[in-house]
Amino acid sequence: MTMILWDALAWVGAVILVVGSRYDFALSGPQWDRIVLYTVSAIVLQVGIGTLLKLYRGRYRVGSFEEPVALAASTLLVAGALGLTFYVFGYGSFPVGIAVLVPPVAAMLMGAARWLYRAWGLRSRPVSPNAEPVLVYGAGDAGNQLLRLLNRDGNSPYRAVGLIDDDPAKRNLTLHGVPVLGNRSKLLDTATKTDVSTVIMAISDASPELISEVSDLIEGSGRKFLLLPPVGEMIGRQVSLTDVREVEITDILGRRQVETDLTAIADYVTSKRVLITGAGGSIGSELARQVHKFGPSELILLDRDESALHAVQLSIYGKGLLDTPDMVLSDIRDKDALREIFEYHKPEVIFHAAALKHLPMLEQYPLEGWKTNVLGTLNVLDLAAEYGVGQFVNISTDKAANPTNVLGKTKRIAEELTSWYGLHAEGTYLSVRFGNVLGSRGSMLHTFRRQIRDGGPLTVTHPDITRYFMTIPEACELVIQAGAIGRDGEVLVLDMGEPVKILDVAKRLITHSGTDVEIVFTGLRPNEKLHEELFGADEVGDRREHELITHVSVPPLAPSELEPSSLGRLPGRRVRPSWHSIRVAAIEDLGSDLYESADANRSRRS
Repeated sequence: MTMILWDALAWVGAVILVVGSRYDFALSGPQWDRIVLYTVSAIVLQVGIGTLLKLYRGRYRVGSFEEPVALAASTLLVAGALGLTFYVFGYGSFPVGIAVLVPPVAAMLMGAARWLYRAWGLRSRPVSPNAEPVLVYGAGDAGNQLLRLLNRDGNSPYRAVGLIDDDPAKRNLTLHGVPVLGNRSKLLDTATKTDVSTVIMAISDASPELISEVSDLIEGSGRKFLLLPPVGEMIGRQVSLTDVREVEITDILGRRQVETDLTAIADYVTSKRVLITGAGGSIGSELARQVHKFGPSELILLDRDESALHAVQLSIYGKGLLDTPDMVLSDIRDKDALREIFEYHKPEVIFHAAALKHLPMLEQYPLEGWKTNVLGTLNVLDLAAEYGVGQFVNISTDKAANPTNVLGKTKRIAEELTSWYGLHAEGTYLSVRFGNVLGSRGSMLHTFRRQIRDGGPLTVTHPDITRYFMTIPEACELVIQAGAIGRDGEVLVLDMGEPVKILDVAKRLITHSGTDVEIVFTGLRPNEKLHEELFGADEVGDRREHELITHVSVPPLAPSELEPSSLGRLPGRRVRPSWHSIRVAAIEDLGSDLYESADANRSRRS
């Protein structure tokens, strides 16, 4: 309503300015009548056209760059309509200069009113006496927005006293009253002179190398380093002070985010019955959250951990009552129970994330890995084929490439079984292979942080060990993408960039903690690789659908080839193999060296 009044006054003011400056108010009575009619008509049309263009309905932020386009359009329409009307019906007594000069003046006055309104809204407020003085690294768009927020929020915990920027063209720049005081080479000197103990990096597209260098520089001097997150984390909303956070290891590693074809994803997930096994795990729960956004007709979450199901239900639906049939407590090892679930829900899409994944545990208890990663996967595959599932996505690991341990061997067999069903079942069956995920339960980051919190020592297996890393959301986007672009029997492998040295991660976490923690090398665990691989020795892939995703063919393994016969598929009957039969099969399929190490571990414990 305020904008409508201001725009009305702008037209009145424009008429007065033009009449006074152009005609010196020396007009006849009939001319004044026409001018008054013109002014009233202009106001009515401005309100009507402006409402249609949503100028007064909150479509545009007042004083934004988008608003002048709509404002100019409405003024042109008003000017054209009134100019033509008064030319046809009242040209003889209507001053033609009014129709020509008043609209642009009115447009300028309406624009000026909006600028003043926004300037008043953006005026600086008194700074809290408890606000901490900080330096802002970056005098670009993100730095400008951050300073604006600091100036507008009287309760801001920070008060900017200076800017740091490496662009020589900005050395004399001042933003919102805050001057650029130098570049990176003068950062510590400037921090000392201004008595600043915190530096905030406000560069939304900062490279991992820049973040790492500035973080080392600041934290190495005993100061606090904060930053705005990447622009991808703030899409669709304004920057706020709550976005300012401490640097995370993901900022340093600099993972490239996979661009997901949302249209292709929605085509096969939307309005479908989707089953996610292992839904309580790190990957399964994030998969569930992402799939839920695409509107499946039913999202069935299966896990054998009731507490994990409670957590994922709470994160998706905001409740954790566990009283709905889509929350399924079951074990993929139990085929009879799985059959009841398939019969009741009849899933159309399956993301198979259930697995045992901790390498040293499976080296000690290989039977458990075999029963879950191989036989459990076989149960899900068999029922998926029986009930006509359209898409089946098996989640694998980089340890399945040239496997040397129980985890890698069992996941490789799962890939081969999935490939076989891709050739013999009606739907699309494929696997997705990726490396370690940052922040998953039991990951090294949690271990390192706990050890640092407890005062150390921080344990690293080997000074040269490296691993591939990706974020959990990125991994899940790849898994969902696979269902859209993958073909039967393939393994889709993500380009994960360069492997990361674990020792470097450990040192960075120690530096970031500000404590002095000892690093102890414990040695490689049995059958653990020093460097992981993404592709097997005989695998050749191509990137035909996505620049960061490689398609690899995997040789099929028929379920009947899981010898001895006690491990074969027996239709309609659960398989309960003995330890001896499992051991024989595992020796053949996993390699006797794995079991020798497992037996050695048991002997040492005895």
